[in-house]
Amino acid sequence: MLPSTIFTSSIGRKILMAVTGLILAGFVIAHLLGNLQIFLGQDQFNDYAKFLHSIPELLWPARLVLLASVLIHIGVAFSLKKTNSTARPQSYQVEKTQAASAASLYMLESGLVILFFILVHLLHFTFGLLEPQFAELADHAGRRDVYSMVIHGFQNPTYSVLYICCMLAVGMHLSHALGSLFATLGIGRADFREKARELGRVAAFGVALGYISIPVSVLFGLLRLP
Repeated sequence: MLPSTIFTSSIGRKILMAVTGLILAGFVIAHLLGNLQIFLGQDQFNDYAKFLHSIPELLWPARLVLLASVLIHIGVAFSLKKTNSTARPQSYQVEKTQAASAASLYMLESGLVILFFILVHLLHFTFGLLEPQFAELADHAGRRDVYSMVIHGFQNPTYSVLYICCMLAVGMHLSHALGSLFATLGIGRADFREKARELGRVAAFGVALGYISIPVSVLFGLLRLP
């Protein structure tokens, strides 16, 4: 049972943001490692997709944890934004803005872009509603041909550009989130936190570039239909 103060105090809500953000960041990294298997070919990628759907006893609890983390993360973000905007005097806000990074200033906006992307991505690749003609493709082994579905999807330049822009927003969001994680949780000394902040920025944009490499490879013909 969580103490009630975690939802009412500013520190408690920031810790909740950090913990749910860490869960979501872990998923983003794990999902990237799975997605990059597309470069290993159709068989490997479709085997990976089939394996995920063969373990519903793990898949559904993970989905529920992610859904709860997303909802809590969004709710707390709006709550903190409202608290900050009403509690801080204007002069302090101006002074803070001058010293803050672009990533930290637009965390809420980049988060909303990511939320929009999640909804579109689910409709496209998970539920197959945006391009239903590719949703039920089967490969030579009778598996759901997720490999070909992804290639078809990214052959659409509009969707690829949208995906790339959203992944840049993911990188921007993560660069501040990962960099400030240890400070929010009160872990380590100042010098350790500064190094963690720098590594967080590098890791965040490494993640974004990893995701972006897939549509770029499709558009340039490096990833093709079998």
